Amino acid sequence: MGLFSRLKKAFSLPESEAASSAASTSTGAETTAGNQATSAVTATSTASAETATSTTATIDTPTTPTAVEVTPTSIVPASETSVAPVVSAAADSVDRLATSSASSAAVSLAPASEPAVSEAAEPVAEPTTVAAEPTEAERYDQGLKKSRQTFGDRINNFLANFRHVDEGFFDELEDTLIESDVGYETAMKISDELRDEVKLKNAKSKKEISSVIVEKLVDMYGEAGAGEDNSIHLAESGPTVILFVGVNGAGKTTTIGKMANMYKQQGKKVLLAACDTFRAGAIQQLQVWGKRDGVDVVAGPEKSDPAAVCFDAVKRAKAEDYDILFVDTAGRLQNKVNLMNELEKIKRVITREIPAAPQEVLLVLDATTGQNALNQAKLFKQSTAVTGIVLTKLDGTARGGIVLAIRNELHLAVKYVGLGEKVTDLRPFNANDFVYGLFKDVITG
Repeated sequence: MGLFSRLKKAFSLPESEAASSAASTSTGAETTAGNQATSAVTATSTASAETATSTTATIDTPTTPTAVEVTPTSIVPASETSVAPVVSAAADSVDRLATSSASSAAVSLAPASEPAVSEAAEPVAEPTTVAAEPTEAERYDQGLKKSRQTFGDRINNFLANFRHVDEGFFDELEDTLIESDVGYETAMKISDELRDEVKLKNAKSKKEISSVIVEKLVDMYGEAGAGEDNSIHLAESGPTVILFVGVNGAGKTTTIGKMANMYKQQGKKVLLAACDTFRAGAIQQLQVWGKRDGVDVVAGPEKSDPAAVCFDAVKRAKAEDYDILFVDTAGRLQNKVNLMNELEKIKRVITREIPAAPQEVLLVLDATTGQNALNQAKLFKQSTAVTGIVLTKLDGTARGGIVLAIRNELHLAVKYVGLGEKVTDLRPFNANDFVYGLFKDVITG
C-alpha cells in the first residue's frame, strides 16, 4: 500500500462511525424535544393554579339571591350557604395543585391569604474554557494552507484547458510542477511515470487525472523519504553540539532561539554560542533570545574571531556539564571560498575538543526562496557535511513543494519546519502530517 492509500485510509471516517454519529445526533434531538414538551406541561399546570386562586379570591357573597342571565363570561352568584362549600373546594384544589407543583418544580407557595413568593435560584458560575493546544496535524494543516491553495489552483488552472492526454499535456504538466517548486528532476520523473499510470488506470476525466497526479506525488514523496532519519542525534555522554549554517536572512538565529526554548522545556541545560561576529546586531539578537529562554550565551566583541568564541563556548559546555550547545554562525554564500573555509575552522575547533562533535550540522533554508533554496542546499552539501535541513517560513509561502525536491534530489533529511512566528511553531518534521497538510483536499476528496 502506497503512502497516498495509507493517508487516505488514516484520515477518512469509516461509514459505520458516520452512521453512529448521525444516530447519536438524532437521539439527542429527540431527547431535547421531549424535555421541551415536559417544560411546557409544567408551565401550563402552574398557570392553571394561579388562575384558580385568582378566581376564588374574587367571588362575592350577596345578601339576597339574585337571578342573573347565564352567558359564557358570567359568574353565577350563590347564596351564603352554597358559597362556602365552593370556596372550600376551590381552596382544596389550589392546595393540591400547589403541592404537586412544589414537588415537581421545587417552587414553594405561600398561604392563600399571602401572595406566592418563589425562592431565588443561586447564581451558576460560568464555566471557564481553556483553548486546547492544536494537534500536530492541525499545525501542519494551518501552516501549509497557502501552499495547499496555490498548488490546487495551479492544478485546476492546468486542467481547465484539458482536452485529452497527449505529449502537449505532459509538457504543460512538467511546467506546472516546476512552478510548484517540486524541482526540475522531480517534475521530469513524475511526468515520465504518469505516462504509464494514466494509461494503466484509463484516466479520462479532470478529477481522475488530478487524483492520479497527486497520488503519484504523494507516493513518490514516501519513497524518497523511506528510511529517513528526522530525529536530532544527542550525545550519549557529554554535551551535544549542533552547528547551524546557511545564508543571511534564512532564520538561523531565530531557529536557535526556538530550539533552545524547546529543549529547555524538556529539562535540558542549554548553552548558546554567538559565533556570528560580523552581522550588525547578531550578537545582541542571540542574547535577547537567551534572556527570553532563560539560557546562557557565550559571546565576544564584534568582529572577533568566530572560532575563538566557539572554543570558549565548547570549553564552558564541557566544564559546566551543559547538555546541548547551539552554535550560531555568520551567514555565508555557499560559493565564497574564504567564508566556507572559516566554517571548516569552526568545525575543527569543535572536533578537537569533543571528538564526536558536532553531532548535527543543520542547514537553515528559507522556504520562500523556492528553487534558490534547493540550489543552496546542493552547494552547501558539497562544501560541508550537512546532516539535515531546517526549513523556515513555510506558513508564509506557497512553495511547500520544495520539501519534495530536497528529499528526492538531495536525500537530505528535513529535521524541523517553521509553521508560524510563535516560539512553539517550530516543529519536528513529520512526513505524514506534511503530506496530508499539502494535499489534504485531494486525499480526503
